[in-house]
Amino acid sequence: MIRDSKYPFLIKPNETEQEYQKITPEDAGWKDLNFAARKLRRGETWNSNTQGNETAIIILGGIASIISSEGTWEKIGRRKDVFSGMPFAVYLSINTEFSVTAESDELDIAYGWCSSQNEYPARLITPEEVSIEIRGGGNATRQINNIIPPGFECDRIVAVEVFTPSGNWSSYPPHKHDEHREDEHGNILEACLEETYFYKVDRKEGFGIQRIYTSDKEIDEIAVAKNNDVVLVPKGYHPVSAAHGYNIYYLNFLAGSAQSLANYDDPEHAWIKDTWHELDSRVPVVSLEMENITRKNNAD
Repeated sequence: MIRDSKYPFLIKPNETEQEYQKITPEDAGWKDLNFAARKLRRGETWNSNTQGNETAIIILGGIASIISSEGTWEKIGRRKDVFSGMPFAVYLSINTEFSVTAESDELDIAYGWCSSQNEYPARLITPEEVSIEIRGGGNATRQINNIIPPGFECDRIVAVEVFTPSGNWSSYPPHKHDEHREDEHGNILEACLEETYFYKVDRKEGFGIQRIYTSDKEIDEIAVAKNNDVVLVPKGYHPVSAAHGYNIYYLNFLAGSAQSLANYDDPEHAWIKDTWHELDSRVPVVSLEMENITRKNNAD
């Protein structure tokens, strides 16, 4: 793990390594969540075992064959990169041996894992199963691809992709999820979740800006995130802004007190929601319909 000396929550990639990002709880200073990203060339294979963890593998770009002790999925994936299509993913439960082989010239994958006490069925998630949610409004409009959302048949892990168009704000108004709170009926009002933000930018020179802060200002930091960077969110509010001219993608993995995304808006900024009356027409950034048009044009 390469921590940026200027920004304590910003983790830089090691582009010389096949596994170019890897963050463990020991690295991050938290309890549950692990994250990594890896690139493979055609024919290369990565072998591993989930051990006592549930694991989600997201295909960022390229085509893979995944063979496991709980199932086999051959030649899955079709987008060149995250900005050209919807995702394929595979969920693996505890104590599963698996291998990932690149079936394209380059395969780019990311994976998150956390400890689990229960066993669930291994599962392929296809683009057709990934729901798109448009959140926010105005220049805080963004797209969420729900890969492993709350309610997915697993123990605790959550995974979503977020697309933020040039100049827009995301994870906004600022929200937090660092304490577990329930109402008198047992409904979760806020979950205590650790979170990674893994960034891709549609132009390599682009960047996003993320603030991480707590109400008492114990934490009040800014991270300038570029392609393949990770921002750690151990607690506090954590809004994002995409620099003008650059579309920003980030993959969120979360794990903690519940398989939930329940959060709490910063009360100083929650009023902003009432000002949203229209959506940014640039969203969705990707969709099945856009994929189909691209494939048809390439075939003609």
